[in-house]
Amino acid sequence: MTRSSFMPSAFVSTDRIRSLFTEAMSQMYRAEVPQYGTLIELVADVNAEVLAGNPELRKRLERAGELDRIDVERHGAIRLGTADELFTIRRLFAVMGMQAVGYYDLSVAGVPVHSTCFRPVDQAALNVNPFRVFTSLLRLELIEDQRLRAEAERILAKRRIYTPRAIELIEHHEQGGGLTEAQAVEFVAEALETFRWHGEATVSAETYKRLHDAHRLIADVVSFNGPHINHLTPRTLDIDGVQRRMPERGITPKAVIEGPPRRDCDILLRQTSFKALEEPIAFAGEADKTQGTHTARFGEIEQRGVALTAKGRALYDRLLASVRSEVQVGAAGAKANDYDSELTGRFKSLPDSWDALRCEELAFFHYSATPAGIAAAAEGKLPRDTESLIADGYLAFDPIVYEDFLPVSAAGIFQSNLGTDQQQNYATRSNRAAFEEALGVAVQDELRLYAERQSASLDTAMKMLGVAALELKTVA
Repeated sequence: MTRSSFMPSAFVSTDRIRSLFTEAMSQMYRAEVPQYGTLIELVADVNAEVLAGNPELRKRLERAGELDRIDVERHGAIRLGTADELFTIRRLFAVMGMQAVGYYDLSVAGVPVHSTCFRPVDQAALNVNPFRVFTSLLRLELIEDQRLRAEAERILAKRRIYTPRAIELIEHHEQGGGLTEAQAVEFVAEALETFRWHGEATVSAETYKRLHDAHRLIADVVSFNGPHINHLTPRTLDIDGVQRRMPERGITPKAVIEGPPRRDCDILLRQTSFKALEEPIAFAGEADKTQGTHTARFGEIEQRGVALTAKGRALYDRLLASVRSEVQVGAAGAKANDYDSELTGRFKSLPDSWDALRCEELAFFHYSATPAGIAAAAEGKLPRDTESLIADGYLAFDPIVYEDFLPVSAAGIFQSNLGTDQQQNYATRSNRAAFEEALGVAVQDELRLYAERQSASLDTAMKMLGVAALELKTVA
């Protein structure tokens, strides 16, 4: 049961506030970036075709409680500039029932940020609306030019990205335990201002150029009044189909799909996108408001598969690294086909059946007692081990969807939308301690969350079968 279940009746649930915010954000972004609307329509068409042609997939999604959430499922991304901004965004997302899960070091691909994912963690809340925001903090210490670094710090120190009323409502939620419907609607409107596009830069054209020359992402974070949402991402059931059909809708996709190759049993996360838009901006400090352009906002699509265990993730990381070390995609997408072929070949060593992934303890699954199992339990005819229960059709298992992100894939999306599809591999410069200090809490361990859900589902299934006390094999 979620925390919101115990709130006074005058308060709306955090799930309700999150859904209101997601819808408002989607409407705003559709108005600001028309191609996002085209992307939503394409994904809806592809998903409908997949479900019509794959009844087994539809049944599995229904059984797992995932079918209804797919149409509303979105993730967004923002980039913050200061520790104070990160600290407050954690409080803002808490009003929506979203917590910081995972730490991602994107310096491995030459992107000067580290990140977390704000999302719901309770399974019931995820099935209502699994809205996620990949939230990055600029790492000013990675700017080599000390004078430029100090200037960026001064610029960021002056800005206030949250409205005073948004802060008041956050404090009201923290102190009072919730918001009423009217307050929730007002909160969403105020919070949305943080994510809105600003067509006027806060810096001069000369300063923008110096920030841009240091790194295009630095210019994006430092030069504006707020961390405009830079993409919203729908979930598709066939990302290859979407990638293939994007040009039919006037959209040019990036050269390669990030993440694992196409498989019968989807794992982790696959992502693609279209290039960032070139948008007009006006620079500050000029009598005639010098006009320029800025590229930051784009469209992205994702396909989610099963969450892998630590063992499975280690195998995934090893296979991906082996491909990236041997086949480098060039700046204009050169060798993209070679990369895809090599990726498919290497990943044949990772099992492509749900049962093999489960038996080899490579992925997490949700267990449930079947009607046949419950009937057999009533007659005292159940076997005494999990494998027999599964083989006899008394215990079912379904893949637990991966709710999080992949640092190499995220960096690949960032690089593509900063103007190049060229893949880069760098040494890590992780600083999780500094990130968590700025955040004000430790980020949650996503593997622990998946393991707890798997264990709880098995316990519940065993109780329904009346065999909770048996010594049963579990999947680590």
